[in-house]
Amino acid sequence: MPKILYYFIVITFSLFTCNTKAQPQVTSIIETKSPDFSKKNIVKYGIASFYANKFNGRRTSNGAVFSSTKMTAACNKLPFGTWVKVTNLHNGKSVVVVINDRLHHKNKRLIDVSKKAARKLGFVSFGITRVKVEVLGKVRPTSS
Repeated sequence: MPKILYYFIVITFSLFTCNTKAQPQVTSIIETKSPDFSKKNIVKYGIASFYANKFNGRRTSNGAVFSSTKMTAACNKLPFGTWVKVTNLHNGKSVVVVINDRLHHKNKRLIDVSKKAARKLGFVSFGITRVKVEVLGKVRPTSS
């Protein structure tokens, strides 16, 4: 009698835990491609700010020492080593910087540039500005 009760419980339990609906089988895995940032036709629009003085001499996310006198930037959307052209949409001034740092994950801005880059873009007194960021590629662009 205990064996019959045991089998009854097992069968009843398996009937209730089994999904009786037919599940579609996945026959192929869909690969999601990450964007190819080496292409030169990627353009992003957003808000730019610049690094505070307290970050001078600290390590960036890629391990380099930050200097406010270099043409560098932080961006969460582009990979390290990507050269970009940043254009201030209010005055048309542009600079070329390399991405070597990340913004705080809750930060909604597109890019933070070094103070030298912010001066050349003409927005140090404002603190932030609207910008256009054009990807130039992984190779340092030549000066023209």
